[in-house]
Amino acid sequence: MIDVVVLFFLLGVFARLVKSDLRLPEPLYETLSIYLLLAIGLKGGIELSKQPVLDLLPQMLACMALGFAIPLVLTPVLRLMGLSRVDAASMAAHYGSVSVVTFAVASAYLAAQGVPAESHAALWVALMEAPGIVAGILLARLGAPSRPGEETQGVNWRELAHDVFLGKSVLLLAGGLLIGTLMGEAGTAPIAPVFLVPFKGLLALFLLELGLVAGGRLGELRRYGVRIVGFALVAPPFLAMAGALTGWALGLSLGGVTIMATLAASASYIAAPTAMRMAVPEANAALSITAALGVTFPFNIVLGVPLYLEMARWLVSGA
Repeated sequence: MIDVVVLFFLLGVFARLVKSDLRLPEPLYETLSIYLLLAIGLKGGIELSKQPVLDLLPQMLACMALGFAIPLVLTPVLRLMGLSRVDAASMAAHYGSVSVVTFAVASAYLAAQGVPAESHAALWVALMEAPGIVAGILLARLGAPSRPGEETQGVNWRELAHDVFLGKSVLLLAGGLLIGTLMGEAGTAPIAPVFLVPFKGLLALFLLELGLVAGGRLGELRRYGVRIVGFALVAPPFLAMAGALTGWALGLSLGGVTIMATLAASASYIAAPTAMRMAVPEANAALSITAALGVTFPFNIVLGVPLYLEMARWLVSGA
């Protein structure tokens, strides 16, 4: 059964397609994004406080390795599809990073299906956000001149590290994790009615806005052609299988394998565009964002997450 929050997303898409004047104020969208990132981090940190961190080390290393590896695999594929080196690396970086909202939808879907997942899964999100971006920048930049005849252009890694690791999404998510871990369930109880109880309702409102944004980008798909749309639809299930196999090898629960598959299949449309715009300004940002937000994100939240749950069931039951 489709989760109720997905219907809010579809409502936003429909509103944009019929040219409704429905809009969410920009300050509200910004507030909701801050809220969701903090709430996800807090929930993960609260559960993380109950567990020995050393036991989680294999999961942490696997998450970072998976995020870094995805662009290395996707970039050659995108090059074969005719994309330039920088465009291929930039798009691969978007898919190597993760979508926090897709994670939130997957978590809500699993809860509705009565499938428990590792309570510290938000930690995986924080760890997978940056490695794919770094890999994409390396692929786009190392040994390659910015223009024919020019010398190799270096990357200001200090500035880039600041924007990637201290950017809004990573900082809020990691900050929430740290606060939740330090304070635990008892320490965060006073703010639970604000950050934990109304989470799903505010997620639905945020998805309404994302539906409006995604609906506005559907017209751009014609400009980029069938190949990009096909990639944005076909890549997620293959990446999900890689994530599911990683989760299965780590011995995660059914819900944990599903979450890992979902994260691998998701594409960033917040952190990655910001970082790539700074590090690889000559890349076509609209191309990557349209694929990630206009195609992959709707596919994942409407069809992908249920598919990844069945994929996880097949893997776990066959183990």
